[in-house]
Order: sequence, then structure tokens, then C-alpha cells
Amino acid sequence: MRNIRMVVSYDGTGYYGFQTQPGGNTIQDIIEKANKAITGEDERIIGSGRTDAGVHARGQVFNFYTHTRIPVERWALALNSRLPKDIVVLHADEVSLEFHSRRSAKKKTYRYTIDTNKFPDVFERSYRFHHPTPLDVKAMKAAIAELIGEYDFTSFASRHSTKSSHVRKIYDAFIDEGEGKLDIYVTGNGFLFNMVRIIVGTLLWVGQGKRNAADMARILHARDRSAAGPTAMAHGLMLWDIEYSE
Repeated sequence: MRNIRMVVSYDGTGYYGFQTQPGGNTIQDIIEKANKAITGEDERIIGSGRTDAGVHARGQVFNFYTHTRIPVERWALALNSRLPKDIVVLHADEVSLEFHSRRSAKKKTYRYTIDTNKFPDVFERSYRFHHPTPLDVKAMKAAIAELIGEYDFTSFASRHSTKSSHVRKIYDAFIDEGEGKLDIYVTGNGFLFNMVRIIVGTLLWVGQGKRNAADMARILHARDRSAAGPTAMAHGLMLWDIEYSE
């Protein structure tokens, strides 16, 4: 038995998320179908985490077990030849049987991008949330810094969250300001359902002057979803990177 790990990037626009759903049309479904064509095995892939419908990934990680002896250096090329153009395997390697893409992950980073131009960029419209009115970026930067640390993030979790604990640790959270765009990065040991999108929705409140930066800490400690802002649109979000101890 072998344990194969892969890094995959995908444009999530046309899919119902990463994880298998009853209605199909997920990234996992597509990869498993392509993998079966290579191996003849009905092996399930294990993702580092789920991404919602319309969310993208630059560096999603998954692993699967197999009895086949295909050289690992040929696997990415073989799989990509059977995948649609909006899903690309970037790397493949063989890892220990104990490796688990989700449980072995130490840090995950998400990026949310906001297009601040008067008119949207037609070529980036599927990857940036368009917000043409002015934002107080200085206040947003002060607000996001309040989230660094280990807290109960119930205020920033969907009411549909099924996790037994909402305590998560945020290692870093910051905003890069570029010409006509804002890139919001959040790195943590794990994320709750819609957590990053709710954080962004709350930051937009701050940027619009509906809340001030100091309110972010009060919203966090309220542990109440109704205290936070709306859930930002999915298409601006990208799973950026996964870090492992090795």
C-alpha cells in the first residue's frame, strides 16, 4: 500500500465546492474519476479541507492510498491529461502511510481579493469581489489585527457549523494594498464554515464606516454570529497555501 500526496490548483467557478456532494460536480468527484481511469481503483481522496461552491484554490492538498506501482514522478502528468483545464495538479510525492492531508496540516492560509476600481476588471471578475466605493483601509488593517491569537470564533462561523468547538488560532492576518485591489490574508491552524468570508464581510463594514476598528474585538468576544457582518461573496476567496511539519 502506498500513500500519494498531491497539490492541486483549481478555478472553483463552475463547481459545487471541493468535497463530494449528493448532486456531484465537485472537485473531488472530478479528480477521483480521473484517478480511477489511471489506477482502476475506487479510492477516495482525502482533502486538507473543503472549499465552498465558487471558491478557488492555489494550493489545495489531498492524499489517497493505492496499490498501483505507477512512478510518482509521472502521476501529475497522467492525471492532468484527464482533468479539465480549470483543475491542475502541480505536484505529487509519496508520503508515509500515517500522513493525512487534513489532520497533518499545521497551518492554512486563505486570501480574499477585493477589486476597488470604479469599474470591475473583466479578466479578474471571477476572482475579485468588486467594491467601487471608497474604503477606510487603515481602519480595516487595524481591525484585522484584532483577530490574531487563539479565540472562540463563533461570531465568524456560519450558523450551520457542525464543529463541536469554535476555538481556532490565527497566526497572521493582514491586508496588502495594491493598485485597484486589496488582498486580505489570514493564516490559522484551521477555519470554520464561512469563517474567512464572514471576517471579510465584517472588515467591509469597518471600511465603510459602519463599525470602527475597535469594534472587531467586541464582535469577536460576543461569540454571536449576529454581531458580525455579512458573508462576503465566494468568488473572491482562494485557499492559498497549506503548511506541514515536514
